[in-house]
Amino acid sequence: MARIRMYVDHPLGPQERVALSREQAHYLFGVMRLDVGADVSLFNGRDGEWRALVAAASKKSGVLDCVVQTKPLQMPPDLWLVFAPIKKDRTSFIVEKAAELGAARIVPLQTEYTQSANRVRQDRLQAHALEAAEQCGGTYVPEVAELQKFAKMLDTWNPTRRILFCDEAMVDKPLILPTNAGPWAILIGPEGGFSDKERDRLNSMLCAHAISLGPRILRADTAAVAAMTLWQQAMGDWT
Repeated sequence: MARIRMYVDHPLGPQERVALSREQAHYLFGVMRLDVGADVSLFNGRDGEWRALVAAASKKSGVLDCVVQTKPLQMPPDLWLVFAPIKKDRTSFIVEKAAELGAARIVPLQTEYTQSANRVRQDRLQAHALEAAEQCGGTYVPEVAELQKFAKMLDTWNPTRRILFCDEAMVDKPLILPTNAGPWAILIGPEGGFSDKERDRLNSMLCAHAISLGPRILRADTAAVAAMTLWQQAMGDWT
């Protein structure tokens, strides 16, 4: 098994040579102390995972040669996680776990009670999704979208994508998951919950299904992990 797994924005395949950026070369040869002949696992989100050998190494550059594919591209189910950002570290946690659990797309959402929207940086969250894919053995990196506003997003929502709306107002009701196949989005609200106006808007949509996540009100980051786990078990690629 290769010691190190790395994402590269480069085609991967037989006889492909991958030139490393300065940062990648510093990590492999300065931090991890690899040298010519060492094994590295590469993936790019398109061509699966490839075993590569270090062909040239220096402090500022390097070249890796693809040898053999070790995993095919493994696409996640067609599931989006749409969530209201919370405190910085917990927002990063949600993105990391969504990537690990198999979200195809991750969408930060500004609701009436969202308090951390002005701290959302799409590039940083995308980097967290990439790092999660590197660490968990994934071959696909979900897109992290720019922050969306609640009303604007729903105004243009494609009704063929059903919404699993995790409603804290249903905390005492039994969990009943729909079983319809097809595209889905899980919707998680902010720490203050959804407003009455937002809840009414969601409940008026035929494609939205409100569910309870058990007898206790969960923190937003816990709710995201719990909802994705339940969906994956019922309708995703864990079944």
